[in-house]
Amino acid sequence: MKKNSSDYTGSLHGAALGARLRRLSEAMDRDASSTYRLVGIEFEQRWFGVLNQIILNGPMSVNEIAGALGITHVSVSQSRQALQKAGYVTSRQDRNDGRRREIILTKKGRDLTEKLKPLWHALEKAAAELNEQAGDLVTLINKAEAALENRTIYERVQDYLSSTSRP
Repeated sequence: MKKNSSDYTGSLHGAALGARLRRLSEAMDRDASSTYRLVGIEFEQRWFGVLNQIILNGPMSVNEIAGALGITHVSVSQSRQALQKAGYVTSRQDRNDGRRREIILTKKGRDLTEKLKPLWHALEKAAAELNEQAGDLVTLINKAEAALENRTIYERVQDYLSSTSRP
């Protein structure tokens, strides 16, 4: 990711934090997608979390995956639909609870994950190297997430507006 000399968001510091994190995430996802194409596999990086949860835990519901990843139900549903369309997963009624549907790997999905393991290992090593070069970015992200759990941006803005508004 090359830094643009006229980078507007870079000059805003904290005010553009969300935009900068999205840009970083998009750049990393773009590079990961390029590595999949490099080895001749049609795979979207956004599918990894959903697929990996099923690999690690076996059949899971959309809600369980969303909870494990800390993302929205809608995001998991979209990934599930794309993975199902690609033939990597399917869903079935839970054997213990007929109201619940589980997402499971298909044979094509199991074959894909076996083929992807070396690439995922290489991506993990590359991410660890990046994290180290960035001065332990993961720890800083953890701190930012904890700070948001303590007090959201919304709450912070409300407090600021309340303290500066006049009757």
